Amino acid sequence: MSRAFLFPGQGAQTIGMGRALADTYPAAKDVFQEVDDALGESLSALIWEGDIAELTLTANAQPALMATSLATLRALQAEGVAITDAAFVAGHSLGEYSALAAAEALSVTDAAKLLRIRGRAMQAATPVGEGAMAALLGLDFATVTEVAQEAAQGQVCQAANDNDPAQVVVSGHKAAVERAVEIAKARGAKRAMLLPVSAPFHCALMQPAADVMANALADVTLNAPVVPVVANVRAEAVSDADTIRKLLIEQVTGSVRWRESIAWMAAQGVTEFWEIGAGKALSGMVKRIAKEAGTRNFATPEDVAALRA
Repeated sequence: MSRAFLFPGQGAQTIGMGRALADTYPAAKDVFQEVDDALGESLSALIWEGDIAELTLTANAQPALMATSLATLRALQAEGVAITDAAFVAGHSLGEYSALAAAEALSVTDAAKLLRIRGRAMQAATPVGEGAMAALLGLDFATVTEVAQEAAQGQVCQAANDNDPAQVVVSGHKAAVERAVEIAKARGAKRAMLLPVSAPFHCALMQPAADVMANALADVTLNAPVVPVVANVRAEAVSDADTIRKLLIEQVTGSVRWRESIAWMAAQGVTEFWEIGAGKALSGMVKRIAKEAGTRNFATPEDVAALRA
């Protein structure tokens, strides 16, 4: 059986995530401490007993979700799972940094620092209220791309996340995204709704953030991953450190090609996908993309202990 390890992106955060794992597995607790030390603050206190509105701020959610994913992986490793048990690793948007840290291409400390910078830069890239994102359900990627082009009218409107065959997210100027919602409904979308996000991610409006990340990544040590990483913007595996650095910059403004990424891994023979960290959104997407594949979720000590059984 060939498997891939998947790491969630923004939206999966909850207060208390990872706490039981940290209480059960010393190696998991060490990850949260490492992230706290990297950021010079107790992010773990916010994750475990803070305010959800504060945790959801992009600059907090990004390193918090990475910490939770890596803590979960350390718990799995304590039970005998090796990262090399995966044929591939992949992460959704910020989850790509979790995947890179999991595959030893990036240290947890550097991943935490980069995600804090990335979160702040993405938040600062557009004035509050100027951008928006919307989920369009029931239309395929090609149709949504046409909808976005029609809605743009000189503004930015792009297909940002190609999540699965029936869920594509558009991003751009608020007025253009609102037009896209109406056009999508007219095109027969089952649902089309604005998302509660703080900025228009993965579109051209994020170029200032991409510039910030180019500077931040220039100074970071990136190693060749011990397991190939399926990059969001390529939807295929990459193993060259310089290529990964370039793609992480492109990823800020580029589309998250998740549907294609999962389909590509399935075509390489992956039959089981493990979602490692908070939430279950990626597993749901996998079931709609690679219907024959199995999925497992790991977020609690019980999930991890079930491996023994």
